[in-house]
Amino acid sequence: MTATTRTASAVPLPDSTRLPAGDLLRVGLSGLRGRPLRAALSALGIAIGIAALVAVLGISTVSRAGLLAQIEGLGTNLLTVTPGQSLLGQTSRLPEDATGMVRRIPGVISASAVGTVPEATVRRTDKIAPAETGGIAVLATRLDLLGTLGGDGTAMRSGAFLNDATARYPTVVLGAVAADRLGISHAGDQVFLAGRWVTVTGVLNPLPLAPEIDRAALIGWPYAATLGFDGHPTSIYERSTDSTVASVAAVLAATANPEHPEDVSVSRPSDVLTVRLAAKSAFNGLFLALGAVALLVGGVGIANIMVISVLERRQEIGLRRALGATRRQIRLQFLTESVTLSLLGAVIGLLLGVGITLGYALYRDWPLVLPVQAIAGGAVAAAVIGAVAGLYPARRAARLPPTEALASS
Repeated sequence: MTATTRTASAVPLPDSTRLPAGDLLRVGLSGLRGRPLRAALSALGIAIGIAALVAVLGISTVSRAGLLAQIEGLGTNLLTVTPGQSLLGQTSRLPEDATGMVRRIPGVISASAVGTVPEATVRRTDKIAPAETGGIAVLATRLDLLGTLGGDGTAMRSGAFLNDATARYPTVVLGAVAADRLGISHAGDQVFLAGRWVTVTGVLNPLPLAPEIDRAALIGWPYAATLGFDGHPTSIYERSTDSTVASVAAVLAATANPEHPEDVSVSRPSDVLTVRLAAKSAFNGLFLALGAVALLVGGVGIANIMVISVLERRQEIGLRRALGATRRQIRLQFLTESVTLSLLGAVIGLLLGVGITLGYALYRDWPLVLPVQAIAGGAVAAAVIGAVAGLYPARRAARLPPTEALASS
């Protein structure tokens, strides 16, 4: 008898505290299926937070890839020479033959120039006061300007650039911004420039490496001389081989103005695009903080909903406990609800964020680069927030005595 008792007691009893994963998920989702509208509204906060994080990082990643592609396409071997300020604070001048001297520097592929035509203005009609310039400058230009800027094939929006024939007559090519301000959309129209009507032979597309050209009316160097232009360039654009950019930059000022190299400014236009890229990234922290706040608010909302759910389902909890469910099973049930609710919001937020990123990439015609780390991090963050938000309600439900829960109405 004793041996039999000992043998029976040695047989391991089934562990009633273990609940298969499938059953746990089914029980945990039952609360969400019973209140779909509440579940959707609770997940909305998490969805907004995740969407904000993914969209901000996605737009930043796409913008970075687009700007880098733009910089690579435009090249980083373009340098600009402009006159600076003398020691007396006066604007210095570049020599008339500065462009030719720059072309003789070893490694220089091409060089071109523009010069400001003093007191010349361009207006849509002669009825507009001369003082109303609209911020449009009149510049004399060399004919090889577009070749140096790297826009021979794609620079023209309409019409053609100046040539040996048109450069001697009252014709003009408008930059992209200048054309928009004057209301000119295509070649063949006329504008009032320096007291007479001139024909628009072409309209340029935006030139990212020379934004000052976008806001200018370009006339031929010979025709500009008839309007009082003194022949001194105000901007020289130089393009050299990639391997000689640094060496050319080192001697560019002294070559362009040998008498006063200290009065010459040398810059690389592609650096402006790089600074713009850094400026875009500077705002990411702010938007990420807003996304984190939205996630926190979503987590608080889920915690609130789960606490209400525990209070509303006291009889269900008591009945499950009376039928043998353990505290651990009750706790896991509500944790499963909370995490599932958070992950549901994360899925919606991820889809929304990726959709916004895709739409932005298509709108700007930039390559689609998804922030994989942000997507994975968003999913993990949502799961953690759901677990943390459901921890207190789950523990409260697990500690609820069965008799008290069954007695509640």
